[in-house]
Amino acid sequence: MLKADLGASPVNNGKVIHITLPSMTEERRKQLAKNISKMSEDFKVAVRNARRDVMDKLKKAQKAAEITEDDLKRYEGDVQKTTDGFIAQIDQVIKKKENEIMTI
Repeated sequence: MLKADLGASPVNNGKVIHITLPSMTEERRKQLAKNISKMSEDFKVAVRNARRDVMDKLKKAQKAAEITEDDLKRYEGDVQKTTDGFIAQIDQVIKKKENEIMTI
């Protein structure tokens, strides 16, 4: 919980763990929205890294004559479309969540 940087502070009384959460002030809402934006960038980087790995495998397959150059171009286009779709989904979800957090 501490690593997530949510401002939560756990208290253990021996039998029960109480978790106190900070009140949702305007400043706290902005901080959470900022954290969400950072997380979205991390997700996008992960998607792009997966795209890069697939593209590398496709190029190796083309060099090894396992697929033709036309197939390579078609597969690269498919991978790019899929990547763009996931990036758009991330943007959509993050924007919705930011609006949700900023709404009182």
